This record gives sequence, structure tokens and C-alpha cells, in this order.
Amino acid sequence: MKIAMLGSGFIARFYADSLIGHRRLDVLHAVYSRNIDKAKQFAADYKLPVYSDNMEEVVNHSEVDVVVISLPNDLHLAAVEACAKAGKHVLCTKPLGRTAAEAKQMLDMVEQAGVMGGYLEDLCYTPKFNKSLASVKAGALGRVLWAKSREAHPGPHSDWFWDKEQSGGGCIVDLGCHCIEIARSYIGKSVRPVEVMCWAATQVHPIDAEDNAIGMVKYANGAIGQFEVSWCFRGGMDLRDEVMGTEGTIWINNFLRTGFDMFSTGKGGGYVAEKAESSQGWLFPVGDEVNELGYNHMFTDMFEAVEQNRTPVETFYDGYVVNAIIDAAYASAKSGVWEPVKIDDWRGDNNTKIATEFANFDEQYYLIKEEILPHGERKLILKDKVSGEVVVRDL
Repeated sequence: MKIAMLGSGFIARFYADSLIGHRRLDVLHAVYSRNIDKAKQFAADYKLPVYSDNMEEVVNHSEVDVVVISLPNDLHLAAVEACAKAGKHVLCTKPLGRTAAEAKQMLDMVEQAGVMGGYLEDLCYTPKFNKSLASVKAGALGRVLWAKSREAHPGPHSDWFWDKEQSGGGCIVDLGCHCIEIARSYIGKSVRPVEVMCWAATQVHPIDAEDNAIGMVKYANGAIGQFEVSWCFRGGMDLRDEVMGTEGTIWINNFLRTGFDMFSTGKGGGYVAEKAESSQGWLFPVGDEVNELGYNHMFTDMFEAVEQNRTPVETFYDGYVVNAIIDAAYASAKSGVWEPVKIDDWRGDNNTKIATEFANFDEQYYLIKEEILPHGERKLILKDKVSGEVVVRDL
């Protein structure tokens, strides 16, 4: 397939590096930028035959099969509309919209046009995430009770991120979209997010939006998804996930501390890793950044979905649900109370029963805990199913 890139900035180049790597069958063919000089430079860098500052011209190009949107958040809606009208499959960077209402418009557009809408949520495609999610789905952790995702760094690279009107918000819409979808995937996408409690503040930067936030998303089965996001973190980009289940736990460090440590006096300088603040002292490079951030796996899934006429792992519907949760987070940060997640078109499980399964020891007792004490003694802590009495039994 031949691909058109809408946008020529930071994320567009990350996408392009992935798309031209590994001798892919799918090739970049055209680029659109609002700045014709940037479009020309991008085309030269990646050897593309077509470039333009006219979006419709690029989207409607006869040789373009798929369009990748890597534009500022406020331009996503118009770009998706152009792709839907042209009948082109469209892959859009995160977040899908600035609000759930905007995301729902985009979802409706692609579905009515009969084209695929792929949500480019790269952190749900990283090798570590893929492996851990497979373990969760296989039951290695039992029933998931709590999933936490953290993304924190010194702040975005482009001016439009810092403009609330263009971006739709601050670190919640920028980083929270990643964290929310990661936790949602571990808990189960079919489980309905019910309500959100969120704290947010503007603590460091002179902007109208938040630069620091923590939130909890309550799901219909009782599980909690937690996000921690910040544009105030110093020292690079911190990406960490944690999952706790009834039978196990997962800890993942995706970035910053990955087993590659390097010290430099700074002589020579050069790029270290995304959001790295220095090229001097102890540094934490990333071996294959494009791969470790999930771009390769993401695009493979997207293009195979088009070829096989199937649904990709991350869709416009997922982007819409994430935006709905973000809307609730902003409402909660303002009100200070739990706020409902409003999803007009819920397509998952409608079961609202809180999962509370206790481990049976025998017909009389529940098993609370089995443990080994420091001197080797083993004991059981049991609870009588009828009386409620808690008892200890030595083994």
C-alpha cells in the first residue's frame, strides 16, 4: 500500500522512521504540511515523490491507499473528514479528539464511509506491553484488580501542545490518553468504565491547562485503572506500568531505565532518547526507540487489518472511549468528586456486577492467606463462612 502522511513534525518523523524500516512492503508516497518548505524537506529526507501544502490534494491522490494523520489535535477532525470523503483508510495519532464529542464525529465519519479508522496508540503495541497483556489474557495474574500507568517528562516539544484551544487540555489529554488505554486493555476493553476521580493542577508552567495530574477510573467489575501524568518531571521520560491481580503482579519500566546506562562528559553531544534533557553525565539511551515505543508493531497491525479486512487492535472506537474518560477526568478535576463517564454508544459488556470471588479452603472456611514464617513454620489464616470468625491453623 502507498501511504500519505499528513504532518511533517516530530511524530510524523517517528512514524516515517518506522514506515521505511525493516524493508516494508507498505511505502510512504506523499506528505502534506501547512508549511510548503517543511513538506519539501520531509519529502527529500524520506525520498517521497509527492508533497504539498494542500491537504485535499494529498488525501485524494490517486496512488494513495492509506492516510496517516500526525497533525495537531485541533486539525484531526478536518483531516478525518477529508479522508472519509475520499474513501481512504485513515490512521490517526492520539488523542483521537480534543473531546469525546469530537472523537464521536470522527468515529461516525469513518463508519459511514466504510473505511478503517485505526487509532495510533503506540504504547499499546510495545514489546513489553504485548508480552504482559498476553500473560494477563492467559490468566497468569488471575482477576485484574488494579492497573496503573505513569507517563511523565519535562513537557512537549511543539508550541501547539501548550495552547489549550489547539490541544484540548494539558498533560491529561496528551499523556493520560496513553495511560488510560493501557490500563483499560489490562482490565478488559469489554468492561465499562463507570466514573472518574481526578486531581489536576498547573504547578510549574505559565499555561492555562494542567501540567500535573493523577486520576482513578472505576470500572463496572470493580477494577480500578490509575493514571499518573506530568509535564513537570525532570530527567527524561518515565514510562511505567503496573498490574495487580488475584494471582500475580506485573511491573514494567518501558523507558528511562531499560538496562542501557551510559556516562559521558558531554563531549560530542548528540541525541540520547526522546525527552532526554542532557547529553552529559549518566544517560539512559534506548537501543531501538522506534521499536521499543511500539511503532513497528502498531503499523504492522494496522496494515494487516486493512489487507485482511479485520478490525485492528486499536480503533477509532477505542479513541472515542478514551476521550470520554478524559472528559470525565476534567470534570472531576473541576468538581472534586467522582464524575460519570458518558459514552453514548457503549459496545461492550453491560454487566455491572462487582466481581468478588473468595478462595475456598473447604466447605466450612474461606482461605484468607497461607504463609511461611521466618523460622520455617507454615500456617493458614481462615474465615468461617457462617460465623465470620477468623482462625489460624498451623500446617
